[in-house]
Amino acid sequence: MTVTIVFDLDGTLIDSAHDIAAATNKMLAEQGVAPLSVAQVTSFVGDGLPSLVERVMRHCELDASLHPQLCDATLSHYNAAGSELTKVYPGVYDALNTLRDQGCHMGICTNKPVQAAHHVLNALNLAPYFQAVIGGDSLPQRKPDPAPLRATFDALPNGHRIYVGDSEIDAETAQRAAIPFLLFTQGYRKTEVDQIPHTISYDDSRVLPEIVAQALSASGN
Repeated sequence: MTVTIVFDLDGTLIDSAHDIAAATNKMLAEQGVAPLSVAQVTSFVGDGLPSLVERVMRHCELDASLHPQLCDATLSHYNAAGSELTKVYPGVYDALNTLRDQGCHMGICTNKPVQAAHHVLNALNLAPYFQAVIGGDSLPQRKPDPAPLRATFDALPNGHRIYVGDSEIDAETAQRAAIPFLLFTQGYRKTEVDQIPHTISYDDSRVLPEIVAQALSASGN
């Protein structure tokens, strides 16, 4: 039985909050604005870089007309040092090795710009596990629109489909694509687990192969 698994990236496989906050604060420093805490910046993460910058600008009362310029500045700072402080969540490598050994095909669907996604995947030695990567600028649509998720699955060999993520946006994306959703509870979600639609939740990536099997059983596969 072929299984095709697509993962979100930030908050699901990697904890990138400190690097995202560092890039954001470098952009703010150039505007003469005091830095935000990592928790504040993380609260703005989820819909891609343009939305992150828009929320930061609104919070800091910056001129909305600067949005394109500040998006470019933030991305430039992030691309220059996007993996210095980023960590892979415990158990992720073991889980990916097991899933690959079991014959699973795997891809990434993230709202992070695709160049930045490839950079961090390569820097953290995650790239070899994934046969397809779709970023927030790969298509006109971004999650929670289901188009990027469907495009990622379409780029992989056909099989029983599962999506793995950490947030309300990921849950909505899976719902709209009608795909079973596994929720990692230690990521960047903003609401309680029981308020986020999901097939199965987990808090330790080492159990992912077992959870995948449970999800397939629950869906009748």
